[in-house]
Amino acid sequence: MENNFAVIMAGGIGSRFWPISRTTYPKQFIDILGTGKTLIQSTYDRFKAIVPEENIYIVTNDIYADLIKTQIPQIKDHQILGEPIMRNTAPCIAYACHKIHAINKDAAIVVAPSDHLILNPEGFVNDINKALKTATNNNCLITLGIKPSRPDTGYGYIQYNSSTLDHDFFKVKTFTEKPNLELAKEFIQSGDFLWNGGIFVWSADSILKAFEQHMPDMNDIFRDTEESVYNTAEEHNFIQNAYYQCKNISIDYGIMEKADNVYVLPTDFGWSDLGTWASIYDLADKDYVGNAVIPAEKVIMYDSSNCMVNVPAGKLVILKGLHDFIVVESNNTLMICPRSEEQNVKQVVADVKGKFGAEYI
Repeated sequence: MENNFAVIMAGGIGSRFWPISRTTYPKQFIDILGTGKTLIQSTYDRFKAIVPEENIYIVTNDIYADLIKTQIPQIKDHQILGEPIMRNTAPCIAYACHKIHAINKDAAIVVAPSDHLILNPEGFVNDINKALKTATNNNCLITLGIKPSRPDTGYGYIQYNSSTLDHDFFKVKTFTEKPNLELAKEFIQSGDFLWNGGIFVWSADSILKAFEQHMPDMNDIFRDTEESVYNTAEEHNFIQNAYYQCKNISIDYGIMEKADNVYVLPTDFGWSDLGTWASIYDLADKDYVGNAVIPAEKVIMYDSSNCMVNVPAGKLVILKGLHDFIVVESNNTLMICPRSEEQNVKQVVADVKGKFGAEYI
């Protein structure tokens, strides 16, 4: 277990959950489901059951380091990997895996986002432990696939074939970005597609070999003087310089879609990426006419149904004659829009920024 490490990616700004999620306080630091824990606190607690706490690292934007220390006070400074700018998942994974490899050449690493919901944490722990064992014993890159429950156009898909590794891990055939509805239906009917959960497991050696083969330029940026820089006082300045040399690219495009040793573990542990207000609505408790209200202290609804309402605690809100709407208030901003048009929130955020500046973003 001392060779097992976890990397939590927590650098996103969660713009689809605006106005609750802001650049200065994004969704991973919010108790968006009203459970009593923020999303990153829940993610951290899940990994405590898998790896030693000192082996949990969080990659985030520099501006969120203090937020992490506040919400996870037991974490040490060297476990927070600060990014000076956003550059997607490939650079943050390269950084974390080079740093961990400098500590432990035999490391096996699970990499996961900070803002996902897992309804069956025991099943999650079992699957991650199984993947860590396989990654330790084989030169492979493992991604966790989620057994799809519907033809959803909001997720990427992984197609796999019958070739297996350790019986439970299937060779990946193709990755497909978010398909249209007809294609998503075909994927579900075929039976050999899974949702891409964005959770990865590999040995430090395997992923660094993959960077060397498929992204040599980026690997060179982070490999420079590894032994003398990582886990020293010079690391911060080294990383500041490194990130400005990196292109903005995901690990999926940079490595997973190119490598020939990628395997998927089909899983079913009650996963949601909590990517949209619709996903929150689906998971939230609802009244007898389908209204989900978080928190529900002083919200009164008349002749209203199937609404997603999220307002500040103690705020008196009266809604009448509203059906299938999202009503969200936070940070001096009120947004009301049909649930069917929630995919336009990112455009709304761009429009607000253009008209009023970054103050409301």
